[in-house]
Amino acid sequence: MLHWIAEARSRLVPTATRKGSLLLDLACGGGLLAPHLAGRGHRHVGLDLSPTALPLAREHGVTAVRGDVLHLPFADEVADGVVAGEVLEHVTEPLALLAEACRVLRPGGTLVLDTIAATAWGRFSAVTVGERIPAGPPKRLHDPALFVDRCALVAAAARCGVRLELSGLRPSALDYLGWLAGRKPAVRMLTTRSTAGLFQAHGVKEPS
Repeated sequence: MLHWIAEARSRLVPTATRKGSLLLDLACGGGLLAPHLAGRGHRHVGLDLSPTALPLAREHGVTAVRGDVLHLPFADEVADGVVAGEVLEHVTEPLALLAEACRVLRPGGTLVLDTIAATAWGRFSAVTVGERIPAGPPKRLHDPALFVDRCALVAAAARCGVRLELSGLRPSALDYLGWLAGRKPAVRMLTTRSTAGLFQAHGVKEPS
């Protein structure tokens, strides 16, 4: 499922508007986002704490750096885009991660996030159901206590100069059935108005 979410995440990343455009991919893992950004013109730099993930990211063409998402080893306002996918729900200080992402983002740059909402539906869809279906995450991967408060996220981003727009994500039921039957190589993630489960957020940093 991470591959499917990465494709949906890529839809929110704009094509580079200048030569040398820098895209920072926080908690990049094995670089699953990279194939979906081919031809967009970004210099794709990924950061992850896992030493085993970094070689996989490099195989996907990502310039991979080991580091902590809560203490980014990058200067202020250096990035044209910052992506943090499927990581906010795994850290104890998601708003600190958000502040770091906004710090390194230049004015006019785009911030893209996806995570799981701190709701009963978020817990049910991601844990009760999600960790039990084919292609879902392994059991006990998620701690619902770390799921993200959407209002707090939006308010914290606004204080950093980024007005977030939120939308929900869910897999296409028809694609998923086709994938289970072996007729579909992947499942398209569809956007929804409800952000009570898996959701995306994106916005542009305003001039300071």
